[in-house]
Amino acid sequence: MEKTTKLAVLIDADNAQPTIIDSLLSEIANYGVASVKRIYGDWTTPGLKGWKDILLQHSIQPMQQFAYTKGKNATDSAMIIDAMDLLYTGNFDGFCIVSSDSDFTKLASRIRESGLLVYGFGEKKTPSAFVSACDKFIYTEVLRAKVDEGEAIAKKQTNELKQDTKLVSLLRNAVEASSDESGWAQLGPIGSNLAKQSSEFDPRNYGYSKLGELVAATKLFDMDERQIGTTGSKVIYVRDKRNK
Repeated sequence: MEKTTKLAVLIDADNAQPTIIDSLLSEIANYGVASVKRIYGDWTTPGLKGWKDILLQHSIQPMQQFAYTKGKNATDSAMIIDAMDLLYTGNFDGFCIVSSDSDFTKLASRIRESGLLVYGFGEKKTPSAFVSACDKFIYTEVLRAKVDEGEAIAKKQTNELKQDTKLVSLLRNAVEASSDESGWAQLGPIGSNLAKQSSEFDPRNYGYSKLGELVAATKLFDMDERQIGTTGSKVIYVRDKRNK
């Protein structure tokens, strides 16, 4: 029986929008089971009403933290302390930290030092230090696009993708690292390598739902769908066109 990945989901209510909650929990379900779901903020303030209206239906536990001093974020401190308490229980395989605040950079690093996975969720304004400290970082603009199609991320066209030197370098490095002697690489290992290279890499950031669609759109790679074995299952292979 396959082991279930148990995750602790910690949400900074001051740095996340309640409109993404359905897409957020759906995304988290791709990585494991949300065994604990907690959200932190000062629930006496009217600014969090949007969150209060949906907590019960999603079984998210609100954690009260008064703002003792103006300009100081007591919520972050409470969330970090709780995260460490949960870490020491040894009951979890990973954490989901939902915030765009750089204050959680050290927390993410500390959790990973203990051998657990860290999934970050935040806006594109999130400081790069926090993004890099996570095993994987998902921008909430991608999740919001599911809710409001008016904000859907437009697909970048071939010329735009080719001019994105960072993207091209990531893809070519991943293909090379995953390829066999003939230069062909399976799409699955390419995706794994991309995640190791860049925690925030996500084809949805470029308007594509799947990695294969993004790779094809660059027109920089040959692609070949092959049948594996007698089961009929098919695997996509990729090769850098420069290797012909």
